[in-house]
Amino acid sequence: MTEKFDYKKAVEEIDGILARIERGEPDIDELSSMVKRAAALVKACRKKLRETEEDLEKTLDDLDE
Repeated sequence: MTEKFDYKKAVEEIDGILARIERGEPDIDELSSMVKRAAALVKACRKKLRETEEDLEKTLDDLDE
């Protein structure tokens, strides 16, 4: 079963990762995986934003018809 993407939770996780990095918490081994996770979350958030924008544009176009 695939989990539904939750934009708000993804942004919160990105913020948490950034905060940990800024505090210098992760060691060098953990840092790489944290950055990769943050990058994957950013990519997913961008995709969700594009999809939402397209959906809104379609809905607004339908109103004009």
